[in-house]
Amino acid sequence: MQRIPPGAQPMSLIREVEQFYDASPVPSGDPRALQVFNEFKFFLNRGEIRAAEPIGGRWIVHPWVKKGILLGFRLGVLSALPAAGPFRYFDNNTYPVKELSVEQGVRIVPGGTSIRDGAYLGQGVICMPPSYVNVGARVEAGTLIDSHVLVGSCAQIGKNVHIGAGTVIGGVLEPVGTLPVIVEDDVTIGGNAGVFEGTILRRGAVLAAGVILTGSTPVYDSVRERILRGEGGTSLEIPPGAVVVPGTRPVEGAWAREQGLAVATPIIIKYRDTSTDRALVREGDLR
Repeated sequence: MQRIPPGAQPMSLIREVEQFYDASPVPSGDPRALQVFNEFKFFLNRGEIRAAEPIGGRWIVHPWVKKGILLGFRLGVLSALPAAGPFRYFDNNTYPVKELSVEQGVRIVPGGTSIRDGAYLGQGVICMPPSYVNVGARVEAGTLIDSHVLVGSCAQIGKNVHIGAGTVIGGVLEPVGTLPVIVEDDVTIGGNAGVFEGTILRRGAVLAAGVILTGSTPVYDSVRERILRGEGGTSLEIPPGAVVVPGTRPVEGAWAREQGLAVATPIIIKYRDTSTDRALVREGDLR
């Protein structure tokens, strides 16, 4: 198959994916539907098509790519997948474990990590055990995925990102027009954090351990004295270089005040500077 130029959209493939996606019911045994899906997954695995991409400084979702992923689930049949060492898997036969080779330069450290077929991993990605990368996710070169990390379906992870142990990057597969979670280049995410519902972490942002972000989470920017929210169908965006830590704010109401109640609130306490960068020196020897 020919390569798809960066930024190009394969119109004939789009038409056929949407045709089979819209069919009701999808003919699971239809050889042409399976052929179209396998062609779609070939390009998805190579990173030549993606669920979302930056265009002119804005992130644009490609609903047809999500439709292609969902089509694979409809066409799949529960099957025993090829064994990986002592492990056995039972899943849709359209989504086996992704096949990787040494030549691709991805480190999958032994101990229970799985990369689902239809995910893209760039050169130099490291996956510590156990971790999981779901279909449609894109992880760019040089990113470190630490232990007990989930990278959800269609999440877009940039270059040289560090995702700390125990962190969940949420998957956003449906609705098909919804932007997935976006983590841009050089972002650092501490352990036991969570990023969900199409939140965007702009380049160089830092999330401290334990920060939870959703589309409806208010984030208090104590530096620029504003409150950031995802409103009116827009994504919550954490600005470039923002350093976000867990905080609290008081619960309104006389009784809540009497009890001293507070709710968790992410707070931007600073923007990256040289001292921040020194504290975030990458583990060079591990790479």
